[in-house]
Amino acid sequence: MSDLIKSAAELLGQLRKSKPLVHSITNYVTVNDCANIILAIGASPVMADDIEEAADITAISSALVLNIGTLNKRTVESMLAAGKRANELGIPVVFDPVGAGASKLRNETTQTILSEVKVSVIRGNMSELCFVAGLGSNTKGVDAADEDISSGNARKIASIAANRYNCTAAVTGAIDIITDGKRIAAVSNGHRLLSDVTGTGCMTTALVGAFCGAGNDTFVAAAAGIAAMGIAGEIAYEKAGESGTGSFHIAIIDAVSRLDEKILRERARLNEI
Repeated sequence: MSDLIKSAAELLGQLRKSKPLVHSITNYVTVNDCANIILAIGASPVMADDIEEAADITAISSALVLNIGTLNKRTVESMLAAGKRANELGIPVVFDPVGAGASKLRNETTQTILSEVKVSVIRGNMSELCFVAGLGSNTKGVDAADEDISSGNARKIASIAANRYNCTAAVTGAIDIITDGKRIAAVSNGHRLLSDVTGTGCMTTALVGAFCGAGNDTFVAAAAGIAAMGIAGEIAYEKAGESGTGSFHIAIIDAVSRLDEKILRERARLNEI
C-alpha cells in the first residue's frame, strides 16, 4: 500500500469526524447530485449563489467549490466575491472550469476567476485543463475532445497548470493525473459507465472540495476525492450497472455513503509517479 493511499484513507477518517461545511456555487443541472455526494462522504453542503450572501456563507465554510457548468453573469459576480473572501480567510478554493475553451464567456470567466482568485485545486477534463494551461483545446461542449484525450499529455498539461497557478491541478479521464507541481500521482480507479451519467465530473469536484475542507494538503485531498469517485463507480457498477444508467447513478451515491478507510485502502489504485 502506498503512502498516498494511507494519507487519503486517514483524510477520509478526518472528514467523517469533522463534517466540514462545503460551500458550492455550482452547476444547476447537477447541484442536487453535488449536494448529495457531499452529504454521502460525510460533509455538509450549502449552495448559496446570490451576491448578497455568497461571501458571508463562504466565511463560515471550510471549503469553497466554484463550478461554471451552467454559466451566467449573475453568478460570476458571486463566485468572485466568494473566492476573494475565501482567500482573505485562508479557505481552500476548488475550481471546475466546465467547458472552458467552448465559448467566449466561458473562456473569459475562467481567466477572470484564475486572475482574481487564488485557487487551491483545479479539476477538469483534458480539454478544460489544456485551456487553463494556455495550450488551446478542442473541447466538445462540456466534454473533452477526442483529439485532446488521445494526445497522452495529461501529465504535462497538469504540471503546466499547477505551476502556472501555484496550485494542485487534476486532469481526470481513464487514468487521472494529479500534481501540485512537485508531486505527481495517478489514479486508475473508475468505470467507463461514469461517462454516461451527467454530473459525475461535478460530483468529483464536490468530493475534492469536501476533502479539502478536512485537511491542509490539497494534493492529498484531490487524490482522495478523485479516488473516492472512481471506487464508487466500480462498486456502483458491481451493484447496479447491469440495470442501466439510472440505477447506476443512484448506486454511485450509495457507494460513497458506505465508503470507509478500509474500503479505500483495499480498493484505491493510487500511486505517486
